[in-house]
Amino acid sequence: MNDASPIRSASAPATRPAFARWLATTNDVTRTFLSAGRIPGLINMAGGLPAPETYPAAELAALAQQAIAQHPQDTLGYGPIEGLPDLRDALAARFSTPTLRLSRDNVLITTSGMQGLDLIGKVLLEQGGLIAGQFPTYLGALDAWKPHSPRFRNLRFDEPDFDPLAALAGAQFAYTVPNFSNPTGRLVGLPMRHALVDAAHATGTWLVEDDPYGTLHYDAAPLPRMIELSGLKGHGASYDGPIVYMGTLSKEIAPGLRIGWVIAAPEMIGALTMAKQGSDMCTSGVTQRIALAALESGLVERMQPVIVNLYRERRDALCTALAEHLEDWFAWEVPVGGMFVWAVARDPLLDTDRLLPLAIEAGVCITPSSVFDASGQYRRAIRINFTLNPPDRLAEGVRRLAGAVQMMSRQRS
Repeated sequence: MNDASPIRSASAPATRPAFARWLATTNDVTRTFLSAGRIPGLINMAGGLPAPETYPAAELAALAQQAIAQHPQDTLGYGPIEGLPDLRDALAARFSTPTLRLSRDNVLITTSGMQGLDLIGKVLLEQGGLIAGQFPTYLGALDAWKPHSPRFRNLRFDEPDFDPLAALAGAQFAYTVPNFSNPTGRLVGLPMRHALVDAAHATGTWLVEDDPYGTLHYDAAPLPRMIELSGLKGHGASYDGPIVYMGTLSKEIAPGLRIGWVIAAPEMIGALTMAKQGSDMCTSGVTQRIALAALESGLVERMQPVIVNLYRERRDALCTALAEHLEDWFAWEVPVGGMFVWAVARDPLLDTDRLLPLAIEAGVCITPSSVFDASGQYRRAIRINFTLNPPDRLAEGVRRLAGAVQMMSRQRS
């Protein structure tokens, strides 16, 4: 595939000086907004949090009881590192298409999507290696790979001179969130998906397709996954291309299950499995059995329209409030899916790191754009989550945020 083969390129343990450098670069802004949820009365619009009222608690409780009673060895004992074979089979069947042939050998069960990101770094990333990452980049990915002290090449898909071949060449892997990107909420269009897949095949660079929000479509029909487009180029009995597809049940059922997956070529799954062995040995058998039952019983499919309708209403409420209170200060696009609105300050000198403490003082928390930039320099935008809060709290949160913006403007003048 590429020079950074999954087994050869596993990175060595960080030295003490390297760890000290990593610790020194952890972002105080990140700590601030992650701890802000403990403030009484605060309206949290910062995190990527699902609405708790969507959790099918009664159904999951029944499935958990049934899983333990009927499968005590699977749920209470150690399990296969790769994950339960039945769950791997179910996911292979779920994501197979006429052009994408998958078997359990293409599937690794992970303890959340975050573990998948961590394992990718352990397998593919050498110390100081180059990542080609969609910009702005998901904060969790940046945190997962930070101990390796990587270099970043920002992929800006909207630039007219963007060249996918040049962008991926020489990188140890490329990283994208094509469906309603975290943080921007944008959808990568079909022509760009084809171009990225073609570039991955041409350069041999692994292309990570992170897809936690792929089922949260509000106004647009789903586009083909990049791994599906890659499957068009294969001729084997099982997928063996350069796309590494990641997903999770956190947004479809409940994040507390901590069930994620990686779908990739068998050689990549083998390398990731070796890395997982040294991480947690195996993902919880209880939650794997619950996840399998949720898939087989149709619970996941039944929950999707409930979640989509609720989140569409909340997205609309947030965008209405933004138009009423912040249109003079920020520009944004109404996302066609996902969990976030990305608002960019009209004034290029407005610093959203400075806005954060004022917003918290006003009783609302948002995420400043600096945490989605590996260099921490992009400070002109904010990510606003709309899935956690009902419409009235979203409106009140935006009103409070507008007050914080006005306060910062007065301080600057």
